[in-house]
Amino acid sequence: MKLQISDRAANWYIDELELSEGAYLRFHARYGGVSTIQSGFSLGIIQEEPEAIAASHTMGSITFYVEEKDTWFFDGHDLLINFNEKTAEPEFVYKKGA
Repeated sequence: MKLQISDRAANWYIDELELSEGAYLRFHARYGGVSTIQSGFSLGIIQEEPEAIAASHTMGSITFYVEEKDTWFFDGHDLLINFNEKTAEPEFVYKKGA
């Protein structure tokens, strides 16, 4: 799996969550909510040190990542995080991996 995050979306997370240099932001499966790839689950975020990174994207000294234990959620899809100008927040795009 691959993780890509646009500069605008990364900066939104950095600003909104007040992420400091060297921070890690994990995208993880959480029970509840809505997603287009897993019924009854959605994507959550948490700021924590990684254990076993499956995919990551680094901007400056900030690392955005997905743990190995959460790859089941993506069901063979890559995660692309773009910035939606209309809603002024990040949006998740799941793209079937090669």
